[in-house]
Amino acid sequence: MEGPKNIRTQAYIVPSKSAPFELRDVVLDEVRPSEVLVEIKYTGICHTDIVVQHGGMPIGDYPAVLGHEGVGIVRCIGPSVANKSLAVNDTVCLSFHSCGKCRACKTGECGSCPGMTEINFLSTSRSGAPLSPISLLDGTSVHGQFFGQSSLSRMAVVAEKSVVKVDARPEEMPFLAPLGCGYLTGSGTVLNVLKPRSEDSIVVLGLGAVGLAALMAAKALGLRKIVAVDLLDTKLKIASTLGATDTVNTSTQTDLATALRTILPTGADYIVDATGSATLIETIVTCLGHGGTLALVGVPPPQATLKINALDLLLSCKRIVGVIEGRSDPHVLIPRLLQLFREDKFPIDRLAELYPADKLPQAIEDLKSGS
Repeated sequence: MEGPKNIRTQAYIVPSKSAPFELRDVVLDEVRPSEVLVEIKYTGICHTDIVVQHGGMPIGDYPAVLGHEGVGIVRCIGPSVANKSLAVNDTVCLSFHSCGKCRACKTGECGSCPGMTEINFLSTSRSGAPLSPISLLDGTSVHGQFFGQSSLSRMAVVAEKSVVKVDARPEEMPFLAPLGCGYLTGSGTVLNVLKPRSEDSIVVLGLGAVGLAALMAAKALGLRKIVAVDLLDTKLKIASTLGATDTVNTSTQTDLATALRTILPTGADYIVDATGSATLIETIVTCLGHGGTLALVGVPPPQATLKINALDLLLSCKRIVGVIEGRSDPHVLIPRLLQLFREDKFPIDRLAELYPADKLPQAIEDLKSGS
């Protein structure tokens, strides 16, 4: 059974590599048996969208519709969708896509699915023509289902694994979009991977959505020492209100290692890097305490190389782990984060800045500037 077809809607298109986003009329293909049609109410802008726009990460093809932090209302459900509790008019958060079959997916670490790049960037969940559910009015195919969704659209044909049903109230919806990626990644790194104890210390570098989510998760766990690092005082002030016990401004404190060792003389138990800066990463490894763990969450530039003393890592029992999407299962973590939000332990309503859909260029500029 097919769902509605030839749905005309609007979406932000990236016509070619490094081209600006263009708001265009598009046509959606029918909803296939394992897909869900979602009316997008809110979507987040993630740094990954900008990187892909400029060709810094692979994409199946251009033109493309990006966006991967959608929140919306279900309008049609394919008959083969596994979640039989899902109903038309349900509120859903949209997150990344995973295969559901590998060892990582079966153990709830879907962010470690070996097919992440292929499934979320290069292809869609579809087989057979058309491979994308989106086309221009002249019939030109547009790469869709980016992260299973392509949420920079008024309507989206979404892969079922990307759909997370939530019992969100209308007044909560404006704040939930980044739960699909940014907040999921930061909090999942702390809750699922590092799993610190209350007596532990943690340092968070880079206070965007990912870093602040990691900080809030650490606060929710009651960590004794939470150090926030950024180059903007505005972000450091926000971090202090969210639970940071100490802050370091790298624009005024040029010797980061000394600053951190002053706060944590024996080194940090855990460090989360959300900057992707190779220079910072080389520095902060030396700031780990014996047996400490550095979680790399930020994406370094493709040409970046790291100079790290392997003998020091061995003798001091330090470890470095790479974390994608918090090694999480969105169907488990997103409802947990929503509950923490309602308990005022994950106050994401203090972070969101809302823009009308036609103000995307301004939102992107504010993202780049850190405001």
